[in-house]
Amino acid sequence: MSDQRTLVIMTQVYLPDPAAVGQHIADAAERMVNRGWRVIVYTSRRGYDDPTRIFPRTETREGVEIRRLPLSSFGKASIPIRLVAQAMFLAQATLRALWARRISAVLVSTSPPFAGVGGWLLSKVRRARLIWWVMDVNPDQMITSGRLSPTSIVARVFDAMNRLTLRAADGIIVLDRFMCERMLAKLSVPQKVSVVGPWAHEDRLEMVSHADNPFRRQHGLEGKFVVMYSGNHGFSTPLATLLEAAKRLAALPDLVFMFIGGGVIKKEIDAMVEREHPANIVSLPYQPIESIRYSLSAADVHAVSIANEGVGVIHPCKIYGAMAVGRPILALGPRLSHAGELVEREQIGWACEHGDVDALVATLRRLLELPRPALDAMGSRAKAALSERYSRQSSLDAVCDLIEGAGPAACPEAEA
Repeated sequence: MSDQRTLVIMTQVYLPDPAAVGQHIADAAERMVNRGWRVIVYTSRRGYDDPTRIFPRTETREGVEIRRLPLSSFGKASIPIRLVAQAMFLAQATLRALWARRISAVLVSTSPPFAGVGGWLLSKVRRARLIWWVMDVNPDQMITSGRLSPTSIVARVFDAMNRLTLRAADGIIVLDRFMCERMLAKLSVPQKVSVVGPWAHEDRLEMVSHADNPFRRQHGLEGKFVVMYSGNHGFSTPLATLLEAAKRLAALPDLVFMFIGGGVIKKEIDAMVEREHPANIVSLPYQPIESIRYSLSAADVHAVSIANEGVGVIHPCKIYGAMAVGRPILALGPRLSHAGELVEREQIGWACEHGDVDALVATLRRLLELPRPALDAMGSRAKAALSERYSRQSSLDAVCDLIEGAGPAACPEAEA
């Protein structure tokens, strides 16, 4: 079609890489194809968490044209290595995208964190609409994890790039009200900012009973009460309190703690399991997205963690997957956070502060004594809340409307 509009997306992560950022961007890309757009994605050829994994150089998935670029991911061994890979990716993606035909809109996220600069340049040269989808906030994330000084040159450069993107973008998507507040503190542009939460992949998730769950049989979980943490194990999602509680409760034979996923903290857990062989702790890698319904449903309760300093910096995306499979939530972190507020508002779980191991142990003991109907009712409320207020359909439509130029909803903090 000669008048077909083109959306260019620049993201270091995209399917089939399992990282959540890529999955959500893929959902939006595929929906934009269904809306009649041509969508071109420039992404890395190597895995984000596992750079030894290599994807096809070019591919079309669900109508989305994917162009994978070399020298764009070298793993997460150090910040300098990651920054070099991110810069090389963004330079390649921007130069390649400049030659795309009939660009009407450019979508960038925060992978890499300074992707907005490439998006700004591309949108400026091609006179296209720029949408910035903020899924985490840097340099704030590196600063709160202790890996970067707030007064360093790197931090100042990152924030200068943030302000440039905030000023240049036609629309900015943030994931919760706390993130909105943090971004507006960098530059007050409330008229551009919309709060749209991420979503569970409800098409791939469903409630699977324990009796019908092959994952539970495979891992010997019959008759066990499983507390699961599934997703990225990073500095912004501390798990020390949960691990210490697991060690204190090691004498309870029917209580199992499962840690599934990847990340820098996951490597430490793997090393601890290999060294100490705890009977009540199981550590597994990311599970294939085709079978994730079974792994998530294997839990009786899902733990969701956010660092005290991480409020407004990252968003607890994994909470929606737990809700989609009808499981209660154990929110670890500040009560004044998205996860803490959601759990309390919807009455779908419990909240415990980091460092308060005694309180967490007491909570877990109460969970073991909770009648199964009460636990199931809480899980049912979680699934109902997801369908009614946090559904994939409504959130995805909101993102796509913003890409197409529909007026953004005001950020809550702008109305305060």
